[in-house]
Amino acid sequence: MLDKTANSGFSKEGLKRALADEKTQKENSVQLNELANNIAEQFASNTVRPLVLMGVVRLCEFLVLISAGLVLFFTTMWPDAGIASGYVYSSFLGAILTVSFLQGIDGYLVSSLKRVGLSISKAITALALATVILSAFIYIMRGIENFPLEWLLSWFGYATCSLVVVRLIEAIIISRMANAGRLDRRAVIVGGGEGAAEVIRGLENSRDQDIQICGVFDDRTDDRSPEIIVGYPKLGTVSELVEFARKAHVNMLIVTLPLTAEKRLLQLLKRLWVLPVDIRLSAHSNKLHFRARSYTYEGSVPLVDVFDKPIADWDAITKRIFDVIVASAAIVLLSPLMLLTALAVRLDSKGPIIFKQMREGFNNEPIEVYKFRSLYTDLGDSSGVNVVKKGDNRVTRVGKIIRKTSIDELPQLFNVLQGTLSLVGPRPHVPNAQTGNRLWTEVVDSYIARHKVKPGVTGWAQVTGWRGEVDNEEKLKGRVDADLYYIENWSLMFDFYILAITPFRLLNTENAY
Repeated sequence: MLDKTANSGFSKEGLKRALADEKTQKENSVQLNELANNIAEQFASNTVRPLVLMGVVRLCEFLVLISAGLVLFFTTMWPDAGIASGYVYSSFLGAILTVSFLQGIDGYLVSSLKRVGLSISKAITALALATVILSAFIYIMRGIENFPLEWLLSWFGYATCSLVVVRLIEAIIISRMANAGRLDRRAVIVGGGEGAAEVIRGLENSRDQDIQICGVFDDRTDDRSPEIIVGYPKLGTVSELVEFARKAHVNMLIVTLPLTAEKRLLQLLKRLWVLPVDIRLSAHSNKLHFRARSYTYEGSVPLVDVFDKPIADWDAITKRIFDVIVASAAIVLLSPLMLLTALAVRLDSKGPIIFKQMREGFNNEPIEVYKFRSLYTDLGDSSGVNVVKKGDNRVTRVGKIIRKTSIDELPQLFNVLQGTLSLVGPRPHVPNAQTGNRLWTEVVDSYIARHKVKPGVTGWAQVTGWRGEVDNEEKLKGRVDADLYYIENWSLMFDFYILAITPFRLLNTENAY
């Protein structure tokens, strides 16, 4: 919300022109060679992060174990024993202990979950340990004369049967996902030569690691960087890597350049940090000797964390749940206002009520953003290049009101439900946006880094004074700095805060027209 660009009535011709502009821009940018493009297409589908998958499995099994205990209670103890009895509390404690023991014996690793025999044996082991601890706890609390041996054995049987069935289902599902490559983290090796070869060998020789190497990228073309490295092809230069990483949904970049090449390394990281991926520096290549806890390990390969993908894993899930709940509530509460606005737009001028415009979304992917139409249909600009200025005669009478109050942005709540926008994030801009005949990507080097997260209906830049027309380079730099600050400091409370102050910032309409 709070961002004003040109719009017009939706038309297929307008969208085609916008898409053509986007295609032209991409054609004029770096192009992948045929091999790199083919490999990128193979990895075009999204993956499931193992950390998230393991969390979902833990939650499911915890709920199943509690359900098994409650079923046992209601079929054998109810109503003689009240709902607040020790049997119910014991079921919860048993579920917590079982999940904790499974975690401790690596029962939630993907490599364990997809192997039926190993998965079930770990589950039974964890249940047996949980039952022993639970028995000791009950014995201490109640004594031998009140020790419910029959109930504990029944609980162990119910829980075992339930967990075995669940683990069989999980093994089938996870095996299929693994075979389809949806559980692998896709990695690209940056930098060729022996350093890259050492890292690749280390990853391939490591058991239970889930990294799939997509290829190697290196700017060097001499003998130090051969075309094939331990069976993996060199797919192109670092400039081509940026395009490849977006197309292939790469999760991680492993840089194998030595620290002695400091200038080249810094230049490389400056070009790569704009991507929404984890960036790691190979400790193999640099012969680094830090304390063990300074590294992260992929199998036996030590890596140094340089950049992490922002708002990833459970943070991304939490933010998505927050978006859906709040956007749904807002649509219900604001539906009378939106219906009145739709009627006013319809009566004020000819043309459609909703305007759709192509903008740049997460990872620079084109998205279609909804707004109430605020310009005369025949005077609109589907590309958004000709931004609305103060006193612009293209704006309708109703358009002047809804643009100043940002009511025209309310249909973007439906974008949030679709998943193309978040409630809070950097505002989505039109492709090829310019200031003073210069593309914004040329004005600010870090401009593309705004796309490391999903764009938002409102954002930190808009509530801190950077709302409205971007008519000079200073305003663009201020907006980008605010967006990057949000990305680097994101938290759910930060989103709450931005949403809370957005209505008050709407009162300042100085730059909204």
